Amino acid sequence: MSQYYLGIDVGATKSHALIADEQGHAVGFGKCGSGSHEVVGYDGLRAALHTITDAALASAGITRAEIAGAGFGIAGYDWPSDAAPHREVIASLELSAPYALTNDTIIGLVAGATEGWGVGVVSGTGSNCWGRDRQGHEGRMTGGGEMFAEYAGGGDLVGKAVQAVALAWGRRGPETRLTAAFQALTGAPDALALLEGLYRGHYTLSSANAPLVFQVAAEGDAVAQDIIRWAGRELGSLAIGVIRQLNFEALDVEIVQIGSLYNGSPVMGETMLATIREVAPRARAVRLTVPPVVGGVLLGMEQAGVDYPALRKTLIETTAAFVKS
Repeated sequence: MSQYYLGIDVGATKSHALIADEQGHAVGFGKCGSGSHEVVGYDGLRAALHTITDAALASAGITRAEIAGAGFGIAGYDWPSDAAPHREVIASLELSAPYALTNDTIIGLVAGATEGWGVGVVSGTGSNCWGRDRQGHEGRMTGGGEMFAEYAGGGDLVGKAVQAVALAWGRRGPETRLTAAFQALTGAPDALALLEGLYRGHYTLSSANAPLVFQVAAEGDAVAQDIIRWAGRELGSLAIGVIRQLNFEALDVEIVQIGSLYNGSPVMGETMLATIREVAPRARAVRLTVPPVVGGVLLGMEQAGVDYPALRKTLIETTAAFVKS
């Protein structure tokens, strides 16, 4: 009987399942919306897993019995106490194959790294950082954000920009075009009205407004440019922590950049890498350009004892026909 490998990527906004055959060809795919327990609860996670797995199996024309290994990357799987409820939900799929369960940052790392090991640094709506060595040992941040001094996702970038506006208004910091940009966005008549409106909740800014900070920086605003460099340093700090946890300092380690914020300006990624190289001078950056669910399939292959780096290129090429976003 032929063997197949299942990859699962459960996110806060969308969830994917991908199946590949023994040659690394993608043969089945399923998708739905959020599956993270932090968004939809564990019942929602169960429903999402069944929906995407059933769709991928139907697409591939195979049964559960033909799955030889699976890899689950799940947003919201952050703490040791999360393991038992997640494994209970996975058990409801009634897979007989061995599987790996990890945070979704890891499958992005495995998808983007040439040999499946290195450090993955997420900068999107929020930030996160996990790493993995050649033996599969993991290093990590908490994913807890500002509470644990872990920056910089889009929300952090916008928050820093709002602080810069306040500093400029109070004459504690330099003038910045961010003030006019946020006034135009919110309709506030002046800087004080903008600050009051944000404080009172009349105006709302979020991670979705991060592109505006990059735009103002691209127009030459020194304050916005400094904020982007700050974000790069903070992301570099996350990576350095994981590098130290996994003893990567002297290695030619790949730093996989995961998330939409890296599209905002090359300065952020360049600053991040320069920060990392103060501790790991041989580190090099790799941008994740393939669907993270690819990493789930590769972890599934690993669980079955398959030499997956040799199949990675084929899997990536054939996945493009299934995953459009």
